[in-house]
Amino acid sequence: MSANITEIAFQSTQINGMNVHILPTGKFKTTTIVTMIEQALSEETVTKTALLAMVMKRASARFPETKLLRAHLDFLYGAIFDVDVTKKGERQILQIYMEVPNEKYLSQDDSLLDQAIQFVGDMLTKPYVENGAFLEKYVTQEKETLRKRVESLIDDKMKYANQRVTEEMCQGEPFSLLIQGRVKDLPAITGQELYQYFKEITTSNPINIFVVGDVNPQEVGQAIQKHVPLERSEVQALDISNSSKQVSDERKVIDRLDVNQAKLNIGCRTHITYKDDDYPALLLYNGVLGGFPHSKLFVNVREKESLAYYAVSRLESHKGIMMIMSGIDVNKYERAVEIIKQQMDSMRQGNISEEEMSQTRATLSNQFRELLDSARGMIEFTYNGLVSGRKRQLDELLKGIETATIEDVKKVAAKVDIDTIYLLRDKKGEA
Repeated sequence: MSANITEIAFQSTQINGMNVHILPTGKFKTTTIVTMIEQALSEETVTKTALLAMVMKRASARFPETKLLRAHLDFLYGAIFDVDVTKKGERQILQIYMEVPNEKYLSQDDSLLDQAIQFVGDMLTKPYVENGAFLEKYVTQEKETLRKRVESLIDDKMKYANQRVTEEMCQGEPFSLLIQGRVKDLPAITGQELYQYFKEITTSNPINIFVVGDVNPQEVGQAIQKHVPLERSEVQALDISNSSKQVSDERKVIDRLDVNQAKLNIGCRTHITYKDDDYPALLLYNGVLGGFPHSKLFVNVREKESLAYYAVSRLESHKGIMMIMSGIDVNKYERAVEIIKQQMDSMRQGNISEEEMSQTRATLSNQFRELLDSARGMIEFTYNGLVSGRKRQLDELLKGIETATIEDVKKVAAKVDIDTIYLLRDKKGEA
């Protein structure tokens, strides 16, 4: 297998009602297996999905105790295993991650790939249940862990501010939900209900399995056929609405906590998502505005005006949202908002230099080319295409970044609306 990859080209097929994507490459000394189970983000299921991920990684029918499960991972030459949840637009994704050494680099001829796929298959088809329910001990323990995780969000003021501005600007939209769910849902979830939910999503929800490594695609397919025998005759396409809300008025929200450094977060609607033709221009817009150390927010808000300890912007490309995040002295709040708005206005007027464009193009291109050096990065890139409904080639995206003009970025800037200005400040002084 050639170690040189210039494009991300998975071989895709359907096995047992699941979408299987295999990328044979000799570039890595490990084999990475990632399983994605999609769920529509909703109040009814967000907490169950987060709790399920935590319970799933505790045990399986073959390894009913967590210590046995971990011992088997050690037996597989220190295999890496995790189950977690993530959010893409209005979707909640339950991810099963597995990484094992490639047996070609081991002195013993162990069938590690087959054993790794069997291990993942156990998670999907042979969970540890008693009397039709997940073990109550594990459910109770993981409820408590999840409760602490959700409640500890307030201890990380940067993440807390980002979640609060998301809740405020996306009121009534599934995207407002915290990916770990809601504490108030936990008491009612039983081991039996959680197992029924597990059967429901593994039977009916979209599942994508990605395998990257120095592998034989036919052997991988046969192992998945054997070890992941899910019966999936009624797979449902999820009803996902990523409609972009129109902004009528800017909202201002102030929260007060015991903080030394205030957090100023501004939530914006870009009205552009990953599948749109002007997505490459949006990447450039975000890069010039606040994505990098050479960006306008960093140079003007932090460096020239000394208004912020940090000032950055980040995209959520499946929802069409951009978050501007900064840490400020609270007495500089009004001035910081003013200068941030000036940078956005400047971009609407097309005040973007060729140097800003070339620096941003180069940095973005390097970021995307670095995906070729990461199995997980290539999986993520491909999955973004599947979720969005537009399977972009890497070369296509790089060309879009290279050819987008200042005028294209100006057109993007005209679409971006400030939705909510959120300030997390101390309890002193005036409101």
